[in-house]
Amino acid sequence: MATFSATNNGVTLRGQIDGQTDPQAPTLVLAGSLGSTMDLWRKVVPLMPYTLRIIRYDMRGHGQSDAPLGPYTMGQLISDAAAVCDAAAVKDAMIVGISVGGMVAQGLAVKRPDLIRSMVLSNTAAKISNPTFWEDRIKAVEDGTMPALADAIMPRWFGRDFLHGGDVAPLHAMLSGINPVGYAGVCAAIAGTDFYTPTSGLRIPTLGIAGGQDQTTPADLVRETVDLIPGSQFTVMSRAGHLPCVEDPIRFAEVVTQFMHDTGHI
Repeated sequence: MATFSATNNGVTLRGQIDGQTDPQAPTLVLAGSLGSTMDLWRKVVPLMPYTLRIIRYDMRGHGQSDAPLGPYTMGQLISDAAAVCDAAAVKDAMIVGISVGGMVAQGLAVKRPDLIRSMVLSNTAAKISNPTFWEDRIKAVEDGTMPALADAIMPRWFGRDFLHGGDVAPLHAMLSGINPVGYAGVCAAIAGTDFYTPTSGLRIPTLGIAGGQDQTTPADLVRETVDLIPGSQFTVMSRAGHLPCVEDPIRFAEVVTQFMHDTGHI
């Protein structure tokens, strides 16, 4: 494991490399969800093939990355991801993006095809909800506290099994610790994003993963997005909610690993 930093227009972003250190090794880039840090992937990373170089990072406003005043734009989040990839000498990677990380993955694949050769879009879409929804979420952050917001979001993040029987406390703590300025900033970026047209122009191997109990990006919405890309694959983890990488990391890792084999990434 090695940590590193990248800078994009004065914003410092923190990243981590697990597995292989050689930049020539097959590379997997992990882009997380709104309200999460790179720790979101901690159960998945050890389950991935040992031949991989795995890169994860904290989005601006989250974790150990800088939290400049918002609102943010999706273009900034995409250029941040590109800066992280450039700092880690990434070429021809597979990117796995969950929630807003999946929007970043779509944009990065369009803007920087030298970086991304294939992608997994998990619990995401070309457009997520509507501006009013995100304006209400931003107001909730401004009027309340992050722990109170976390209380309300846990049932939206997780399926019934994990919500009532899993270890929710670390995820609640992770969301509670996010800088409210950064959280609201990323909400604004999501509100302003509609990738239907650019994503429909992509021609790279793509897998969609949905949670059968996801209230935020329902399976039909994920399918609609990946169907924009010819030849894409799609699978549903029926008992998972919005974060299947947390709820069932073993199955999530199996699905992603099989896709890497199918596409010749490993």
